Amino acid sequence: MSLFHERSGKFSPEKTIALVGSVLPAVALAAWAIGGDLGGRPVSAAIHFTGLWAIRLLFISLAVTPARRIFHWPKLVLARRTLGVAALAYAALHLGLFVMDQGWNVQAAAREIVLRFYLTIGAVAVALLLALGGTSFDRVIRRMGAKRWNALHASVYGIAILASIHFFIQSKLDVTQAVMMTGFLIWLFGYRIWHRATNAVAPRDLLVLAVASAVLTGLVEMAWYGTLTGISPWLVAQANFQPQLGISPALWVLAAGLAVALAALLRLRLVPPAKLAKVRVPARP
Repeated sequence: MSLFHERSGKFSPEKTIALVGSVLPAVALAAWAIGGDLGGRPVSAAIHFTGLWAIRLLFISLAVTPARRIFHWPKLVLARRTLGVAALAYAALHLGLFVMDQGWNVQAAAREIVLRFYLTIGAVAVALLLALGGTSFDRVIRRMGAKRWNALHASVYGIAILASIHFFIQSKLDVTQAVMMTGFLIWLFGYRIWHRATNAVAPRDLLVLAVASAVLTGLVEMAWYGTLTGISPWLVAQANFQPQLGISPALWVLAAGLAVALAALLRLRLVPPAKLAKVRVPARP
């Protein structure tokens, strides 16, 4: 598998951008570590950083298929494997840094993982990602067959749920990032269900999906704080409309969803459906 080219040997901007974009956070982390800019607990900071990028890249890889369909960009599928492997790499580094934080005592790290529920969930998610990564080679795909391979890799949504739960619990009181990422996952699930039911998701459908995802994101935030901290859910809801407190996760999800709907509408205006029908999906990288 070429890192920068299609099977035909043609240069692939999609694969190249995915690879470069995936490597940049690691380069930044290395630069901060060398410069001593990771604070008083550098290993802990690195653990959180790699975990955040693992879940980000995992969700971006899940967004490839919706983006490919919405924007009629078939070659975008070429970036999916790179993003998935990058998510696995950051997740493995995340786990490795945790072991390092335990003084490289594997038994102590294993004991912590067993005793702490959120660590157990995270370890299971990494193990499942490793299993999927092991089936991402061309020869394995050919041996399994497309149907079985696709069925196995559909489990990535289950991994995304486990990763979100892990993110929520380890975030403790400030779950802003966790709520936002969960909101994006809600959108991804919503799109998948909608497309399976209708086989097409029009810009107006994306508009509805954006609003629904934002509302559900707000409800998730209200439920979390109301259940685990005792903060009134209504105060959390009101905070969504107080700009001085910052942009809420629900509003970020709404803004992203509306941007996708608008971009999809512009795409259809600029390129008529008759031309889009002529675009072919490339062979699997």
